Amino acid sequence: MFRRALAKELQAAARRMPVVILTGPRQSGKTTLVRQTFPRQLRLLHAADFDNVFQNGQRSADRFFTILFHQNNLNRPRLGFAISKQKVRLAVGRNRLRRLVRESFRQRAAGLPPVDLVVLARDAARSAVNHEIVASLASHWARITDNSKSPESSST
Repeated sequence: MFRRALAKELQAAARRMPVVILTGPRQSGKTTLVRQTFPRQLRLLHAADFDNVFQNGQRSADRFFTILFHQNNLNRPRLGFAISKQKVRLAVGRNRLRRLVRESFRQRAAGLPPVDLVVLARDAARSAVNHEIVASLASHWARITDNSKSPESSST
């Protein structure tokens, strides 16, 4: 009986993933589950939103990514992807890049200004290791934050 109840509990917990289990002195030894999701409010979902960023957006580029960004009227940043098969041929590679960008964005979203972002992969991103991609994204987020704070950069 105990095994069956434990199995059902583990299956239910697996459905609620992704979560991180935090323990430590701050939580006084208690285990806390924290959901780590990418909600719809933080995504670019409509073609019109993508078109607006492509037509009016500013650009931040390095050897791995080109990130287009444009101010929005919301109180939060939103993220969209345009990773083509020409740049990253295999779906597993495109999905890997999306996961890395999504996770980096999720961690930094609270510090980003209210902008719509579209991430474009470049050729070098296909063969880059994860820590290079994460470092590249960190520099993009810093550039986007700096550019959107200065009024003269939003007029260019």
